[in-house]
Parts: sequence; structure tokens; C-alpha cells
Amino acid sequence: MKEKTVWFCTNCGNEYSKWMGRCPACGEWNTMTEQKIPSNPSTGSGTGKGSASRRKGLGNVPGEGRKPKKLSEIDSSSEARKSLNNEEVDRILGGGIVEGSLVLIGGEPGIGKSTLSLQIPLGCPSLKTLYVTGEESERQVKMRADRLGGDASNCRIFSETLIENVLAEAEEEMPDLMIVDSVQTMYTETVDSTPGSVSQIKEVAAILLRFAKESGIPVILIGHITKEGSIAGPKILEHIVDVVLQFEGENRGAYRILRSIKNRFGSTSELAVFEMTGKGLRQVANPSELLIPMHEAGLSGTAVAVMLDGARPFLFEVQALVSSAVYGTAQRSATGFDTRRLNMLLAVLERRAGFKLAQKDVFLNMAGGLRINDPACDMAVVAAVLSSNFDFPVPADFCFAGEIGLSGEIRPVAQADRRISEAARLGFRKIFLSSFTSIENGSKGVEVVKVPDVPALVRALFQSGNQ
Repeated sequence: MKEKTVWFCTNCGNEYSKWMGRCPACGEWNTMTEQKIPSNPSTGSGTGKGSASRRKGLGNVPGEGRKPKKLSEIDSSSEARKSLNNEEVDRILGGGIVEGSLVLIGGEPGIGKSTLSLQIPLGCPSLKTLYVTGEESERQVKMRADRLGGDASNCRIFSETLIENVLAEAEEEMPDLMIVDSVQTMYTETVDSTPGSVSQIKEVAAILLRFAKESGIPVILIGHITKEGSIAGPKILEHIVDVVLQFEGENRGAYRILRSIKNRFGSTSELAVFEMTGKGLRQVANPSELLIPMHEAGLSGTAVAVMLDGARPFLFEVQALVSSAVYGTAQRSATGFDTRRLNMLLAVLERRAGFKLAQKDVFLNMAGGLRINDPACDMAVVAAVLSSNFDFPVPADFCFAGEIGLSGEIRPVAQADRRISEAARLGFRKIFLSSFTSIENGSKGVEVVKVPDVPALVRALFQSGNQ
């Protein structure tokens, strides 16, 4: 069998006959990888020796008995779901895992992907689970299971990397759930390349998708990510699967955020918060209580922001340090926050409010190792920076929610009522919002201070702090 050399774009998955510095499809530079494939590869996914659909009759093979249906005749009732006995994971999936779905969980090494995937069957013994491990031996998985605890009576461990053998075992076991750790270690005999290559990942994912749809068995895939933070392999891998969940957080920190990037069966505006402990990942039902200040009152350079990630509000501490520049050029450093946005806020403070910060170093940190994308945190960042600059502490029972524009105006944020309710529930005395914010259900026990722009925020904050 002759081989030919092709070039794949690792970003979009397009195939080319020669190397190019820039992919014509997605426009990314230096994303081409060389692969050797047979000149007459097998047609269709899952046609190897272990194809599920051809051996056990799990559904029809394409072209055999399938006919188009009228849209009006298709049942639009909700998909059947199975609970994983994990409230955070069930919620981010939209109420449980859908039968026949393909779920991809990605994250950095050591973030907790394998821990979570093993905790699911240990915490839900009612589901017969086939755990396929391609990176660890059965003994290693057993050692981790003993550390995590739980009921392992209905969890079967299978150490294998050939996808045909995996599907053969799955057809024999017919589990309620199958977990594959990881998709980069799996390979198929129908593709003549090394495991983890672009062609192997594409074919393995397509085979697993077909198996899940035809058998009705939900499959969870564990995937690695690149140094840029995207899931390793071609971008088409994320297009094939039904759900993409990504772990975020610092490996040295205790908190992990599981964020929904794609979900065909639910909302992508949900997230789940976990705490890494010696016995695995612990669900954090109320992250606000863990992320609010954990130090003595009266320290400058801190402010509490009310963030809304998806439909879930929670409060966390913003920490800032402003000092005189040691070198000629002032430093700007942000952990968990966009540095470019920090520079914009500092420019607004200097141009619109008259604070001279050009010759001062500014360091910003989001407590708990969080990565913040909500623009409603702008007001808390400004308050923390000014607090550190003047060594004036912001009262610990003040919180902030507002976006700051280039003209210095404070813009309203979405779902202000939820933010106010969360602040009141945690015992905060005042919440600072934009003057243009509309409140439907009242202040709910917390004083609402509305400010139109940054100068008004400074006046209200310093006057309130002196009272």
C-alpha cells in the first residue's frame, strides 16, 4: 500500500498537499503538521476490525435502511438524561448526561481531569461504567481510586489503546457510561500514523461518536491542551463532540473551575467550582464564601467584585499593589485579568480622574487563581488600585459591580438583581452600581450606591470610607 504525505492545520483540521506558512482556511500561522497516510484509506469512520455497527448490529450502517424523515414527524421531546450523582457536573451538563452524547473534558496537566473522571463512577455506583485508560496501568488507577474513596463495585477498568479492542469490550459489557482517558493515546488500525497525530485523533473521535450515537451509551473523553490553552489536536475534534468542558485554575491553587465551552444539550453560560483536596475534587456549592477576603480588616489595596459567570453570581476579592517604579519604565502585571484592560483602566484614571499613575508600578491579582472575563469587575479593579495608591482601605463590607468606559462613565451590568441578592445574602452593607442600573426587586437588605462615572465613584468611596 502506497503512502502519501499531506499537511494538516492543527487549528482548523484542513488538509493540504504541501506545507504553507499560513493556513488559507483559518489564517493562522505555523500550524501545519506533516502526516503520512495510505493512498487508499478505508472509507467511513468505524470500518475497522472492531467496528461496533458491523459486529453487533448497534444501529444501521449508512446506506442500509435509512431514509429521510419529514421534520414534522421527528420527535422533539427532551433527550433522555442520566444523573452522574454530582450536582456541579449535572448542572453544567444541563441536568445530567444525555444518552448517546460525546463529552470532551480538557485541561492542563495535573489540573484534575483524571481525578474528576474517576470520581464520577466512584460516586455513582448505580451506573455500570467502563473506564478505559490509555495513560496509566490498572494498578495506578486502583491506587488513585483507593485515595479518592467511593463505591467501586460497578466500575470496570480496561487498559487499552487500540480503539477496535475498546469497542469490542464495550459491546460485550454494554455499560451505562464509558470514559476514555485520553483521546490522544487512542489509535485505530485503519490509519497508518502514530497515536496523537491529527489523522488518528480525527478518526478515533469519529469512531467513538458513531458508537455513542448508535448504541446510546454516553462517552466521556479526556483531552490534553496545548501551551496556548486550546485542546490538543485538530480543531475539528471540538466540532465532532457534543459537549466541550474545560478545566481552569492554577495547579498550585486549591480551586478549579469547570467551564462549558460548547453544549448541544444545554447552556454554555454555566460553570462548576471545585476545590482540590487530598481526597479528590470537592464540590463548592457556594464559591463566594471561599473567595471573599480571608485576612484582617483595614488592609489597603483590596476590593470585592460581584461577578456573574453564566447564571451564577459570586463574589471574590480583587487585590492591587501600587508602588513607585524602580526602573525607568513602570511595570503593569495582572494575574487572572487581561493586562490590556488593566492598562485601559489606568489610562482612564489618569485622563478622566486626574490620578498620576504613569510612573508607578501596578500589580493586580484575582484571589483564588480565577481568570476573570466579566467587565463588571472594572469598578472593583479601580477601587483596589486607588486604595493601594493612597493606602486607604476600602471597607470590607463594600462590593462593586460596574463596567468602565473610555470616557470614564460607569456602565450598567446585566442581571443586577442577582448580584444584589448575592451581596445581601453574604452580609455586605453597600454595593456600588452604575447610575443607569435598573433594579426590579428592590435592594433586598443591602444599600445600593449608584455612581455615574469614576470621579463620582472616588467621591462616594472616600466619603463612605470616612463615615
